[in-house]
Amino acid sequence: MADALGNSFLIVVLPLYIASATITGDGFGLTESFITGLVLALFGIASSVAQPIAGRLSDRAGRRRAFVIAGLLLLAASNFAFSLTGDYTGLLAVRVIQGIGGALTITASIALVNELSANENRGGNMGTYNSLRLIGFGAGPLAAGVVVAAGPYLLPIVGEVSGFDAAFYIATLSALLSIALVSAFVHDPAETSPTSDELALAVRARDDHVLDPVFTLGMATLFMSMCIALIAPIEAQLNTYLDQGPTLFGIEFAALIVTLSLVQPLIGRVSDRYGRRVFIIIGLVLLVPTTVVQGLVVAPWQMIIARLFQGASAAMVFAPALALAGDLAKSGQSGAQLSMLTVAFGLGISFGQLASGFLIRYGFVTPFVFGAALAAIGVILVYTQVEETTASSQIDDSSAPSTN
Repeated sequence: MADALGNSFLIVVLPLYIASATITGDGFGLTESFITGLVLALFGIASSVAQPIAGRLSDRAGRRRAFVIAGLLLLAASNFAFSLTGDYTGLLAVRVIQGIGGALTITASIALVNELSANENRGGNMGTYNSLRLIGFGAGPLAAGVVVAAGPYLLPIVGEVSGFDAAFYIATLSALLSIALVSAFVHDPAETSPTSDELALAVRARDDHVLDPVFTLGMATLFMSMCIALIAPIEAQLNTYLDQGPTLFGIEFAALIVTLSLVQPLIGRVSDRYGRRVFIIIGLVLLVPTTVVQGLVVAPWQMIIARLFQGASAAMVFAPALALAGDLAKSGQSGAQLSMLTVAFGLGISFGQLASGFLIRYGFVTPFVFGAALAAIGVILVYTQVEETTASSQIDDSSAPSTN
């Protein structure tokens, strides 16, 4: 949560920072809006490329905690480096380093959650982990605007600090706080050991199915995250369509985050008892109407309700999918295998935004119909290609410590 809060600060701060007189240069001849989008997108691009590599390296080393701390150190250093950067080249370079730091942290931490969990509590633990990250991610932008607007600040010894620098320092401190917490309270489980060179990732199944189940869960996660990201790039069109202002749009956007944060731990715990696959399928089925209805609403309150139900539907997919992938992961390979889902989620957000921005030209409802169609495809894939885990494929409950 502390890490996500610091990183999400920059979603609000960096566009304002680029628009200020602090950054010099012509932006490589690109428009300010395009270079701003590139700076923001580079974190996700670099992180998505690096996550499978980072996950595999942590599998090979058998040391998750060290990778989490290394990633947080990179995040702290890059967050602070923004206060020293005065041109576009520096901004782009720092964002790439930040993305690599995020990849190290995300893959190793999700692998730790998996390996510190037993089969009877893995879903609940995954839901709690995701919810805390979402809370931090949602709180960061709200606080960042206040911090920047209230600057400059007069601090003892340091002197005057601009609102931008204050935001970068807070993001740095959040990463340092995360390092302190992980160093003090997190340890690699005794069962985690270095793995062999055996390939951990696969697309084709090794049994009678066509697709590997973890890859299929990654596709389901990709489609789910595309559905929840559709409204972000069409804020202007949505506000015009519903005759509303940015405040109502913010409420509509936040409604999904709130529901997703609240419901994931509950769904995760219930899936521990009744199985993962059924909840993933139900969640994808419910994503079809809760997505398409967003293109048919005629009032802001209807959009808020639709987003609330969509958040609950997405929660039924994400936490159980991570838990099921953890159930299926071979011993010592959860870093690489779970990275398939974390990468899919990040790419889905980006692809969903790109698709919505393009498809809106064909009518307001079109992006939402597209998202609903993807969710329907996800239902078919999970139903036909994924089976519930059996006792032989799961980690021995007697050897996996409980964190509940």
